[in-house]
Amino acid sequence: MEAIHIPQLVRAPEQTEAIEVQTYLPDLKTLTLVQGMMEVAHRGNYLEVSAQAETIMTLTCDRCLQQYNQRIKVEVSELIWLQESPEEAIEEDVEREIAYEDLVESLHPQGHFHPDEWLYQQFCLEIPQRQLCSQDCQGILTGESSSPANNPPVDRRWASLEAFKDQLL
Repeated sequence: MEAIHIPQLVRAPEQTEAIEVQTYLPDLKTLTLVQGMMEVAHRGNYLEVSAQAETIMTLTCDRCLQQYNQRIKVEVSELIWLQESPEEAIEEDVEREIAYEDLVESLHPQGHFHPDEWLYQQFCLEIPQRQLCSQDCQGILTGESSSPANNPPVDRRWASLEAFKDQLL
């Protein structure tokens, strides 16, 4: 997907650009293409961005460590403010206070909007934090004969310490 130059968006019909999405997103490992629709509308001092898209990803179960496929859907709308930000020298090791207003996503009015990066971020937010192949997943199954109560593990490096322990008792 190509970047959208924000001033050109003003000249588009109804100041809106509709994008049909059928692509693989960089850095997002999916089995299928990301498919759906995206709309970017210029509303004066902000962009209204909305998307409906889906794909299938291979995830790893947190309990049993088996891989499974999951459909990930994005149905989201976001407002992105257009404002010129003051050029500040940002030093990495300096602690600074950030106002609540600065926590809002913003772009330069003469800049570009990158739909693929925005869509990538939305998919990352939709990936489940707790990845389970099924609700009744039992986890990694072990045989009863290998349970620690029935058959304690023997480590020959501790044999002399075990013998010393037996002498003390």
